[in-house]
Amino acid sequence: MIRGNAASLLGFPGLERLKQERRKHQRVKVSLMGRYMLSDRREFPCQTLDMSPGGLAIIAPVKAPLADRVIVYLDQIGRVEGIVARHIENGFAIALNVPLLKREKLAEQLTWLANRHALGMPEDRRHERITPRLTRSTVTLPNGSSAPGKLVDISISGASIKTDLKVTMGMRVTIGATPGVVVRVYDGGFAIEFIRALPAETFSDTVKL
Repeated sequence: MIRGNAASLLGFPGLERLKQERRKHQRVKVSLMGRYMLSDRREFPCQTLDMSPGGLAIIAPVKAPLADRVIVYLDQIGRVEGIVARHIENGFAIALNVPLLKREKLAEQLTWLANRHALGMPEDRRHERITPRLTRSTVTLPNGSSAPGKLVDISISGASIKTDLKVTMGMRVTIGATPGVVVRVYDGGFAIEFIRALPAETFSDTVKL
């Protein structure tokens, strides 16, 4: 279990390093999906707002206490950890505790991500997304309310769907008969990460949720 308190915050080297990194490295505005684990081992989906080798800010459904240790797993980056340095409106910022070699690699990764964004290159995906032939489905919320939705794209690990229902980050919802967790919200719909991946051997554009 990860533990942290206000005393450890004062002596944690990541805070001073975070100040130094702000001077040495410009934060990269990058949107990466991932998950984070709190000190009580609860896990939630998250999305980065910006990141540097010394810290990152994430959109998070549950805010971790200040000075608490947090582990974050990010697509294309991997595992990082640190302590909560401050709260923001819809999440929190973390001062990273990253060894020198890992920090150098992280700087290279962030530079590549920033350049990719500037060049308009498409985002990497953990699994290939396709446009399904059967786009009609039903979205069901935890309270039992439901509404029709239109599938935008789908992969074995998740899907994007347009619907009039309002959802929030981290909410458990069901598309058709497939449950998952909301990992991104956009105007007119949301993206979901399935609780269990769809069978790869039968996955095709004819899949029905």
